[in-house]
Amino acid sequence: MMDSGRVGRDRSKVNRTAVITGGTGGLGSALVRRLLRRDVRLAVTYLLPEEADRFEREFEVDDQQLTLRRVDATNPEAINAFMKEIADQFGGISMVCSLVGGWAGGRDIEDTDDVRLERMLDLNLRSAFYTVRAALPHLRAAGWGRIMLVGSRAAFDTPAGQAAFNMAKAGVVALGKTVAQELDGTQITCNILLPAVIDTPATRATAPYANYVNWPTPEEIAAVAEFLLSDESAVINGAAVPVFGKS
Repeated sequence: MMDSGRVGRDRSKVNRTAVITGGTGGLGSALVRRLLRRDVRLAVTYLLPEEADRFEREFEVDDQQLTLRRVDATNPEAINAFMKEIADQFGGISMVCSLVGGWAGGRDIEDTDDVRLERMLDLNLRSAFYTVRAALPHLRAAGWGRIMLVGSRAAFDTPAGQAAFNMAKAGVVALGKTVAQELDGTQITCNILLPAVIDTPATRATAPYANYVNWPTPEEIAAVAEFLLSDESAVINGAAVPVFGKS
């Protein structure tokens, strides 16, 4: 019996499977809640144990509709194995969301060391590339699919002092648009969300004096993501969708 505070679902209607890498954060959890209400089977990855603990307190992880696995999305072999495991477990994959990412800034280009550069490329760009590459054969086999990547407003506005992050997110946008071109003519689409600052307790803690009235919440962004993963979004492919609120 599930706790009354957890998200419920009717297993009799489950028919599609979504993989969400890095899905235990604020945006990931908001999207999981929405997809569970659509009776989608979900496979979610995490990296840090505390992320899994928080996620399991909210959701019923039972391997029948919601699977949680520790997977390093920057490791191509690990992602390949995970995609195969989920496809075998649920009979295919039809949606893929790459939410793995991270920010590091505050340094001009001449002060950006190779370790920081590689970390930003790993977290934000390579993780997305490995996830999409591993998922595509399964999406093609299903004959229908949705891919959603997360870029950033910084891919276009390119603030000073965070060149590595800006470059990585610009690469995610280029990746998504390329994938969309390669999928043209199929029933599989690929689109990119472009958030900026997301209104979470952690973000507010880092900017206690900021005006966060117009910051979008994870739930608001997840609503856009849910649409991009739906049948109704079939006419949208290769779009970079701004979700950075009114600021």
